[in-house]
Amino acid sequence: MKAILKNYRQSPRKVRLIADVVRGKKVAEALGLLKFVDKRASGPFAKVIESALANAVQAGKQPARLFIKKVAVDKGTVIKRFMPRARGSASRINKRNSHISVELGEK
Repeated sequence: MKAILKNYRQSPRKVRLIADVVRGKKVAEALGLLKFVDKRASGPFAKVIESALANAVQAGKQPARLFIKKVAVDKGTVIKRFMPRARGSASRINKRNSHISVELGEK
């Protein structure tokens, strides 16, 4: 009962704030909380949880008994861009990506 979202275009540091909110909660409670969290990552995070829930239902599990067992936000690929600076030099801009993985457990 897993779901993974790869290469989500937001830095892992920002997405981990959402992971800390839902870790260990029941699925229905976590989805309810994510509707009111004022962060950009809450929408894609809810989709990953719903996907894991659908995978669990497909496997024959009871949705009311499921909770979020494991949440991981890992570093994805880094897109490198350059910003022109003074005297013909340039500084690097790192556009970071995240991998979000959710695993559900049954109580």
